[in-house]
Amino acid sequence: MLNHCQIEKLIREQGLITGYLDLGTQLTPNGFDLTAGSIFEFESGGAVDFSNKERVLPDVRELMPQKTGPQDKYGWWQLKKGAYKIKTNETVKLPNSLIGIAFPRSTLLRMGAYTQTGVWDAGFQGKSEFILLVENPLGIRVKQNARIVQLLFMGMDEAVRGYEGMYQDSK
Repeated sequence: MLNHCQIEKLIREQGLITGYLDLGTQLTPNGFDLTAGSIFEFESGGAVDFSNKERVLPDVRELMPQKTGPQDKYGWWQLKKGAYKIKTNETVKLPNSLIGIAFPRSTLLRMGAYTQTGVWDAGFQGKSEFILLVENPLGIRVKQNARIVQLLFMGMDEAVRGYEGMYQDSK
């Protein structure tokens, strides 16, 4: 697993992560905090199959954050109990020698919410998306640009090929 010095070097020299808000705040001892750029609610069901030929992604509707006063630069999302899709501000660009695995920040867990993510495959590049599950029956508030997940990076001895899926270069 990479430490913060190795991650920072890859960010500065190879663009491992771009679009971040504050490198000093988001770089952690063991990873990098990704932030909430957009939040969506689901409006339809989806379908998954073996070959992805019949895959159907559900329709989503972007939720707009609400400012609490005219002096506020950023707004808040008021989220009820349920599942939401988060799109990050940051773009990740993994070389073929690294994978990423994310975990929810412990602050979310303490509020009764958590995230579910897939593996960031070697060679993936694009904006990241994951699920936020709010279990707190009274809901939670999330401010624009809040740090939501911590992305950890693990090296591979030998990468044969990188990610080639439909989410490559996602914006």
